[in-house]
Amino acid sequence: MEWVERLNSAINYMEENMSGDIDMGQVAKIACCGTYHFQRMFTYMAGMPLSEYIRKRKMSLAAVELQSDNKKVLDVSLKYGYDSPTAFNRAFKSVHGITPSQAKEDGIVLKAFPPISFRVMIKGEREMNYRIEKKEAFRIIGISIPLDKEIEKNFEVVPGMWQKAAMDGTIQKLAMNMDCDLKGLLGVSACNDENEWRYFIAVASNQQLEGELEEYIVPAATWAIFEGEGIHLSIQELEKRIVTEWLPTSGYEYANAPDIEVYINQDPQNAKYEVWIPVVRKES
Repeated sequence: MEWVERLNSAINYMEENMSGDIDMGQVAKIACCGTYHFQRMFTYMAGMPLSEYIRKRKMSLAAVELQSDNKKVLDVSLKYGYDSPTAFNRAFKSVHGITPSQAKEDGIVLKAFPPISFRVMIKGEREMNYRIEKKEAFRIIGISIPLDKEIEKNFEVVPGMWQKAAMDGTIQKLAMNMDCDLKGLLGVSACNDENEWRYFIAVASNQQLEGELEEYIVPAATWAIFEGEGIHLSIQELEKRIVTEWLPTSGYEYANAPDIEVYINQDPQNAKYEVWIPVVRKES
């Protein structure tokens, strides 16, 4: 399948450059998507963040070299992109549980992490309700924070942002400014490869800005919109199913626009939400 083949080609590129600099822009280009969307796809498909996978692969290769070649720890450290011996020692120990120097000893136990390979298993266990909609550009207002290029570093930052916004009255203030057809509190990941990545808590609105609020224009795009309900944690389950079950066989691929979560009903016991992913038709 072409979609999976592109992911595996991206993995092959990373393997060829494990001992050098891995150009994440090139990785995403091979996979035909942006770096943010590639990291999200990888995490859902592989069950681990991309940065963790790269670290484990580098430390797996480094261990082989330390045992099979008469190389200094510093030389191996530099080869795999660690200018600081302390950082290399920390990374190596996090994977193998021992120091690089100990890896040279006979009979020492090491961990091997082979290159990953993707394939698609079509489950079809549960239905997914979705619709495809084209929308013109629209304005949102809200608050934002910068996002790290390694998306797993944001997993604690974003929930903390929501908690603070709920406690300081920001969410209530945003709700009063909601005056467009799109109803609901929005979580917008604006993460294209040209600008700084930012995450917005916002609403669609034409109101003037007040206080700490800022605006962002969501570009015109075609969206695959998925419906969900249940506890808030289930929105991550829906996003995973979109990437691993729907996207590979949909005839679509990621477009260069934000991901949007629409919280229609925020009651934790009866949550209703939508997940919007920007899509374009695959070229035949």
